[in-house]
Amino acid sequence: MRSLLLLALVGLGAQLVDGSLGMAYGVTSTTLLLAIGTNPAAASATVHLAEIGTTLVSGAAHWRFGNVDWKVVAKIGIPGAIGAFAGATFLSQLSTETAAPLMSLILLALGVYVLVRFTVAGLPKNNLGKPLRKRFLTPLGLVAGFVDSTGGGGWGPVGTPAILASGRLEPRKTIGSIDTSEFLVAVAASLGFIVGIGSQGVNYSWALALLIGGMIAAPIAAWLVRHIPPRVLGSLVGGLIVLTNVRTLLRSDWVAASGQVAAVTYVVVAALWVSAVVWSVTQYRKNRDEERRVVDEAEELVA
Repeated sequence: MRSLLLLALVGLGAQLVDGSLGMAYGVTSTTLLLAIGTNPAAASATVHLAEIGTTLVSGAAHWRFGNVDWKVVAKIGIPGAIGAFAGATFLSQLSTETAAPLMSLILLALGVYVLVRFTVAGLPKNNLGKPLRKRFLTPLGLVAGFVDSTGGGGWGPVGTPAILASGRLEPRKTIGSIDTSEFLVAVAASLGFIVGIGSQGVNYSWALALLIGGMIAAPIAAWLVRHIPPRVLGSLVGGLIVLTNVRTLLRSDWVAASGQVAAVTYVVVAALWVSAVVWSVTQYRKNRDEERRVVDEAEELVA
């Protein structure tokens, strides 16, 4: 019962992050399941099963707050579903000894990306009004969907920054559209895992706990996306993902680090993480008024 309650809280926290940043629900949840020894394919399958419900509720909430561009959802969501199904069946064929460190490596790379992206980068260049073309969104969806299934997360970390960097869709609609299209990805990935591993190893109680926490958080996150400083939250979450997956890799057969090496590595990673968060807070306070002005101007242009 205690484990289920903790998982529900993880699902709640992960969805608050995902609904506010447009990323990190799967990465955060899968990282936790791997850390407690879950089979990689089963961990990803469990998280994607929970995401069917959380993304449905999140998409409805974002739609309610006017955060969704349905053309973008269709153009990226369908190829994303194809990539997710392919990634799920691929992961299902790997042995646990190979898949566990491989998945942690993918999650570590995504965590570093999230950490650097939100610590260093400010708001993207404003190119609002220019359409997002299918030739851009289709390959992006395929890659993001494949990474999402094989890494247990990645739809948001791959898709959200790419669309934000184009500057063609305002931040809140980028996040809302990515969250909404993820429903298609979650369904396709779940089907892929059913084909690959059946229902064996999938803990439905864990999936339900993650789902309940995520459903509670989804409407709150859709509202918070207008108010929360993404730079600070991204640094906090990115650092947590990096630290957790560094721990998994150091304990794997690939590395098998000694206790002394592991301790030094943890201290270095933690110091970099704290520095990143401090920097993000400082930069947010410094540029707060300017960033608010840019966002207000962007929303006026598309109103």
